[in-house]
Amino acid sequence: MRVLVVDDEHRLARSLRVGLEAEGFAVDVAHDGVDGLWLARENNYDAIVLDLMLPGINGYQICATLRAEKDWTPILMLTAKDGEWDQVEGLDTGADDYLTKPCSFPVLVARLRAVSRRGARERPTQLEVGDLRVDPAARKVWRGNTEIELTAREFSLLAFLARHPGDVMSKRQILDAVWDVDFVGDPNIIEVYVRHLRNKIGRDAIETLRGAGYRLRSDGG
Repeated sequence: MRVLVVDDEHRLARSLRVGLEAEGFAVDVAHDGVDGLWLARENNYDAIVLDLMLPGINGYQICATLRAEKDWTPILMLTAKDGEWDQVEGLDTGADDYLTKPCSFPVLVARLRAVSRRGARERPTQLEVGDLRVDPAARKVWRGNTEIELTAREFSLLAFLARHPGDVMSKRQILDAVWDVDFVGDPNIIEVYVRHLRNKIGRDAIETLRGAGYRLRSDGG
């Protein structure tokens, strides 16, 4: 595995390099955002360990830039910023995992191996299905150029279906993902929200497969 470490703490970066090389990784290091972005663009890495607070270009910008350029190299953010909204922003920007400093080195290695196993598959920060566009970070939805107002639950349901366009999602899968695994109410609540979504995004956009579940048409309806 070839890994890029981008961190302006020289001592930490050096210890990460030594430790990862001892685990069999090939490691490149950059100490600022400009060099880090350049290396990420110029080389093929199996994963990137990325700090957030960097000179030149911060980690959020590096991650967003790579994703905008359709570079899906797995990114593990390693940072001292431990606020929950920092983590939300990092993951919504396109990172695959988030660890706060100080962290256990064995955990870092395990997380790094886990994100690398997923490979550089496409993970866009916006979901596009036909002319339907869903932005999970901004919690906004557009049909063509028209923005559509949705409630929080409607948005969560649509975003879940948009991550699996053309696939049939059962009621149990939807309840677990959009409500929670402990939901004990009436599963027919899904039908209510599907009806609301159809009224807002188009009646043919979501198909009902009786006895199987629901699917968002891959062409957006």
